Amino acid sequence: MSAAFRVVLDTNVVLSALVFRGAAAGQLRQAWQRGLVLPLVSTATAQELVRVLAYPKFRLSPAEQNELLADYLPYTETVRIAQPPPEVPHCRDVLDLPFMHLAVAGNAHALVSGDRDLLAIAAEFERFSSCPIVGLDVFCTMPPLSFRG
Repeated sequence: MSAAFRVVLDTNVVLSALVFRGAAAGQLRQAWQRGLVLPLVSTATAQELVRVLAYPKFRLSPAEQNELLADYLPYTETVRIAQPPPEVPHCRDVLDLPFMHLAVAGNAHALVSGDRDLLAIAAEFERFSSCPIVGLDVFCTMPPLSFRG
């Protein structure tokens, strides 16, 4: 079996897979559980996920939050981000920087996001880092993953 596809998953994508479990998000979750993809995390991106899972709008108890984290974090690889972090193109939303830093530092094959600010700079980021930024639906159709079909 070949090495897993190294991927940075934006918080909204992880939430979709863990909480909402739509078709593409469910396929992504199965892919990380089966070792087809290797989600990369950094301290900053893991902290954001923990923070967002606690939002009142999700109505998740602390036990449910821990259960969801336990279905994701064991499948990830932690990447240490050097200080100063790697250079990345300018992005309007500074909260997106940790995901771009992680993609560069972790030699990710893709950064998967539903964030409009990240998707807006996808071409520039790929020229800069050779790492595409794609939406979840596009990612699920990328060879060799092609979760659908």
